[in-house]
Amino acid sequence: MDQQTTNEQAGHPATDGTTVEQAPGRVDYSRLFRLDGRRAVVVGAGSGIGRESALALSAHGAQVVCADRDLTAAKETVAAGGGDTAYELDVLDSEAVSRAADELGPVDVLVFTAATNVRKRLLDYTAEEFDRVVSLNLRASFDLVRAFGAGMAQRGRGSIIGFSSIRAVAVEPGQGVYAATKAGLVQLLRTAAAELGPDGVRLNAIAPGIVDTPLTAQIRAVPEWSEAYASKSALGRWSHAEELAGAVVYLASDASSFVTGSQLFVDGGWTAIDGRYTPPS
Repeated sequence: MDQQTTNEQAGHPATDGTTVEQAPGRVDYSRLFRLDGRRAVVVGAGSGIGRESALALSAHGAQVVCADRDLTAAKETVAAGGGDTAYELDVLDSEAVSRAADELGPVDVLVFTAATNVRKRLLDYTAEEFDRVVSLNLRASFDLVRAFGAGMAQRGRGSIIGFSSIRAVAVEPGQGVYAATKAGLVQLLRTAAAELGPDGVRLNAIAPGIVDTPLTAQIRAVPEWSEAYASKSALGRWSHAEELAGAVVYLASDASSFVTGSQLFVDGGWTAIDGRYTPPS
């Protein structure tokens, strides 16, 4: 069932003008996670979590547009079965983001994963480095939510999924600016969920723990650091990009039809047990 059907089943007007809750119709649970007939755009689909997200959404029936600054990488994801179309998109270009929302037509699901980090203590940060991290992690997210959220609101349905981080709630020395952008992203999505909820649009964040991706290569290259991070999660290991894909499918599908304004932690229990570690300087 689509979002509109769900809304209509939620209640009906009583004779006194109030709303009476009504039990929903029977749900075909075998299709609860299916995305047939839906169009998804995955920004950052050329590698890592974005690529795995595109593969998973496509496997569940969605028509997927693989968007990435690296068009060749996006085409490779399509060739691997992760989508139907490759689209070149630099999210740091606000006009390009707006143009993409127009050119790609009606979109039911938007997933964006692009992020960067400069590991430095705050007193060592330069203004240029600060702007670089904020521009990609927060400003680009703002542009994507506005550009694609507007069309979803007009159509009365949609799901937008952004990637925050455990650093939105658990910081460590050297990650202050990155943590600030991820916490900011969560609040941006929560606000948009409140504003666009009446129009049938849901917005949620996924907060990964330590994932083996190019962004964490610096950590993986130091055995002591890598092992320390692994030991801080409840599961005692790093995660892999494909382990985030299930959360993406869940938030994109009707399985999460009443979930919005949430942050879903996929962190191996890191935040449950603190996971504090001071890296070598």
